Amino acid sequence: MTREVITTVDREAELLVRITTNPGIFGGKPIIRGHRLAVEHVLGMLAAGDTPETILKGYAWLEPEDIRACLLYARRVVGHERVEPALTDR
Repeated sequence: MTREVITTVDREAELLVRITTNPGIFGGKPIIRGHRLAVEHVLGMLAAGDTPETILKGYAWLEPEDIRACLLYARRVVGHERVEPALTDR
């Protein structure tokens, strides 16, 4: 492995430790650093068009790396899914 790859892996690991679970919060869904903010909620805000800056203003404790961690987490989850494309006659 090159140093660049190791650095990327290390950086991703550092981000992912921000994503935690707690059975007592949102039924164990992934949350950010133990707070009552679900990863899916942050992703939903981004999907709705909110900017990271807007989200950060709404949560004083939230950091830009938390949002990046949510995106990385989502990429990792989706990367393990297998979706069959719809068949068309085209």
